Amino acid sequence: MSLNVIKETIDLGDGRSISIETGKLAKQADGSVVVRMGDAMLLATVVSARTAAPGIDFLPLTVDYREKFAAAGRFPGGFFKREARPSDAEVLTMRLVDRVLRPLFPDDYHAETQVMIQLMSHDENVMPDSLAGLAASAALAVSDVPFYTLISEVRVGRVNGELIINPSREQLAESDIDMMIGASADSVAMVEGEMKEISEAEMVEAIKFAHEAIKKQIEVQQRLRAAVNKGFREYEAEANDDELKAKIFELSYEKYFAIAKESSAKHERGEKFAEIKEEILASFEEEELLEKGELISKYLKQSQKEAVRNVVLDLGLRLDGRKTNEIRPIWCEVDYLPSPHGSALFTRGETQALATVTLGTSRESNVIDLPSEQGEERFYLHYNFPPFSTGEAKPLRGTSRREVGHGNLAQRALKNMIPDEVPYTIRIVSEVLESNGSSSMATVCAGTLALMDAGIKMKKPVSGIAMGLISDDKTGRYAVLSDILGDEDHLGDMDFKVTGTEDGITACQMDIKIEGLNYEIMEKALDQAREGRLHILGKLTEVIAEPREDVKRHAPKIIKTTIPGAFIGALIGPGGKVIQELQKATGTTIVINEVDEQGEVEILGTSPEGIKAVLDKIDSIIFKPTVGETYEVKVIKMLDFGAVVEYTKAPGNEVLLHVSELAWERTENVTDVVNMGDVFEVKYIGIDPKTRKEKVSRKALLPRPPRDENRPPREDRGPREGGNRDNRNRDNRNRDNRGGRDDRNSRDRGPREEHRNDAAGESQNNDSQE
Repeated sequence: MSLNVIKETIDLGDGRSISIETGKLAKQADGSVVVRMGDAMLLATVVSARTAAPGIDFLPLTVDYREKFAAAGRFPGGFFKREARPSDAEVLTMRLVDRVLRPLFPDDYHAETQVMIQLMSHDENVMPDSLAGLAASAALAVSDVPFYTLISEVRVGRVNGELIINPSREQLAESDIDMMIGASADSVAMVEGEMKEISEAEMVEAIKFAHEAIKKQIEVQQRLRAAVNKGFREYEAEANDDELKAKIFELSYEKYFAIAKESSAKHERGEKFAEIKEEILASFEEEELLEKGELISKYLKQSQKEAVRNVVLDLGLRLDGRKTNEIRPIWCEVDYLPSPHGSALFTRGETQALATVTLGTSRESNVIDLPSEQGEERFYLHYNFPPFSTGEAKPLRGTSRREVGHGNLAQRALKNMIPDEVPYTIRIVSEVLESNGSSSMATVCAGTLALMDAGIKMKKPVSGIAMGLISDDKTGRYAVLSDILGDEDHLGDMDFKVTGTEDGITACQMDIKIEGLNYEIMEKALDQAREGRLHILGKLTEVIAEPREDVKRHAPKIIKTTIPGAFIGALIGPGGKVIQELQKATGTTIVINEVDEQGEVEILGTSPEGIKAVLDKIDSIIFKPTVGETYEVKVIKMLDFGAVVEYTKAPGNEVLLHVSELAWERTENVTDVVNMGDVFEVKYIGIDPKTRKEKVSRKALLPRPPRDENRPPREDRGPREGGNRDNRNRDNRNRDNRGGRDDRNSRDRGPREEHRNDAAGESQNNDSQE
């Protein structure tokens, strides 16, 4: 079997290239390509049904992106060793591709279409999501699916002021821009990313830079399409009735226009629009409704959309009566919930978000385990959008793609404003309670308030705003709308969300629903967004201007300390016994991470006393006295030959204080000098070379008794008590039999030293104790 393999190459201009190959894999799909950059390889396929299902008036498009663990030579984590539901990162990549492709299919194409992209081989220096949009468009390019406007997507980074197309993960870590841009040859269709407080002009520059690279990638796809030489399939277009459309517009347009120019709330306005629809439907015969009911409903929607758009363009008024650059009323409240570590309510018009902050240790970090990325997040945000927020009753089917995407946008908006030195793992949860307008931007604002309420020392507060666009290609008129409503998002031509501090942009998300958006409109939208963003920021800081000085009383405090790696086992104990008992006794959570042969210990607790008890225990475990230093000790046990003492700064660390080291004078009974519970200082001598045990001395810190000058020298003292020399020798031999010393051995060692080295801690000879 012969293969007709066609291959094209994209030169990135810096020694890197991207190849697109078709004709070898997945040939039963309508279109399939393999995109390769370095060792990274993605397979993209597209299949579209030949006919549309009855009654479908939209495009049932599914974009699926998966990363196979085998691509990186790894096993899936967890109990089941098989890839299951898509990760958040995979869902975000699906959304990036879907948002560019969907608006560019023909409006009347309603056949079910599925685009599937999978990572087959991973390269650590290549981020595969940067290639997913290119792969999807190339698969459509070599198919007969009626997708006439090819696209591509690239990632833009900026390192040391230099813009880079599709940077590596290592380069991205040093970059102050991380943006994904999707576009056709004529216009930008999608922008999403995070930035470190860049200006509006810098953002536009990055988008233009990306667009130039995208144009080159589209040229290569066009060459690939020409080489395949496959035409577009014919499909059954939607039925239309121009006469009926004109009739519907005549009956409804002015009525819709009148309602649109009134200032009314969402539900009130919706009811009025619904009344017009019912009134017009009632004017048709039942047979005509059965035959053309779908067309009538479609034309009513078109009439309503055009009326609303023209109110904005003709009168400069919006559905709720605002001007194009006006922000809805805002009210905020912090510390709304008593138990969370931080909480805030943010309400803007008919949109409301309740955010909570929870603080924890590194054990609560969000683990990332993907073929293309491994790591953890110490700051993350979850966004929930229940159906009651829009006054609807819908089945709950788990976290939606929309919730993942909006939560990720809000997380990226805030993450770079969390200082590196914050010791906590931070989780924000945003519960959207009302929605008519951008709830993701409400989440950013509520999240900022909740973080400051929790005592997190944010670098700067962040606010966000959603911008819209109404444009007319025929007349060239357009209006940029600040703080858009839900209806304006649905009926408009652009949804542009921008977040930032007073000094620059931190994140953005833009979806363009029309072709040919020029940079003049984009720049105006960014400038108008900055004005609105700063207005909202002022409302936030009126409620809480600075983060609280400390975390709340009931919130956990976290202390970090470091111990030598050799002591990690001692702190954990056999089977975790020591650390478990310590956590139970102190009411704390203790986490130990081994880094560079050191143990990084995190202690989390609400009780300062409990945290101190853990620190004391750690000090006790790692305590190691220094030779020659003085330490305070306490007597904890009495023995016949000394006292067991405990270092007061390291409870649990015990050492024997021998009777010979209690005092310079001879000590018959230990209790003559010290007793249970006595606290005093000792000098650490070190390890006794004979006993191999630690040795401390009390007498080494006491003044040495003066020498008795009247005592005669040895030769003038006469015989010792007990008789002549022979008797003494006999006595010595008797003592030797009892374990005493042989005087001859003493003579062999030479004369006794008059004074011993005090620092060495050696005990005095028998003469000095007499």
